[in-house]
Amino acid sequence: MSPPESSPTEVPADGLAAEFAGLQPMVDATIGIAMSAVGGSAPPRVLGDWSSGPAWSTMKVPVVMAALRASDSGEVTPEMTAAITQSDNAAAETVWASLGDPSTAARKVEAVLAEFGDATVVQQEKVRPEYSAFGQTDWALANQSRFLSAAACDSRTETVLALMGEIAPDQIWGLGAIPGTKFKGGWGPSFSGAYLVRQIGLIPTPSGLNAVAIAAQPNSGTYEDGITALNKVADWLTAHSAALPTGNCQPS
Repeated sequence: MSPPESSPTEVPADGLAAEFAGLQPMVDATIGIAMSAVGGSAPPRVLGDWSSGPAWSTMKVPVVMAALRASDSGEVTPEMTAAITQSDNAAAETVWASLGDPSTAARKVEAVLAEFGDATVVQQEKVRPEYSAFGQTDWALANQSRFLSAAACDSRTETVLALMGEIAPDQIWGLGAIPGTKFKGGWGPSFSGAYLVRQIGLIPTPSGLNAVAIAAQPNSGTYEDGITALNKVADWLTAHSAALPTGNCQPS
């Protein structure tokens, strides 16, 4: 990964909270962010008013990781590729089904999360028939950041992380606008039809990698305004990249 082409604002790390608070009134959405230094052990830095909700397609990342571990060949299938790079729901359901019955599949994904310090319980039942079970998992931003910061240093995740660097052009917004970032987005409506839009990613900076999770619940409830909100959060991250918690994987 190459560092983002930007001129970061010189802000002390302990000033990030005030800086993010200054961003919030400028975004027509409830927003949240969690940040961790890759390879570090400190708790994620969590800012903003939004903290947890349905994972939507961001959960496809650990689902594919679990499927790779369960595979006899350990090779990436077309369905795995489509689930990550295109956020293809049918492909993701095929990958999920390959893990066994819903209860078994959920346990296998939970095992991957737990290895990386994330105790999230994966939803195994389709609480909303039109959407995947795993996508309705309540996945906190802090847990996403913690998971990704540790997963980034495990050789078994390299293939999936590489796919996160090949996201389809129509989904390159928010974190995807930061050069060199590997990311995955997820989005979907609430029961009332209001959209939640969220992303996880690994941001390269001159001092190391930042594992970040961001989310926006736009006041209008529209998907498009959710993207606009995350674009503003990504711009904020770029401007403050020098103050983000960053680190690198330690040699094994």
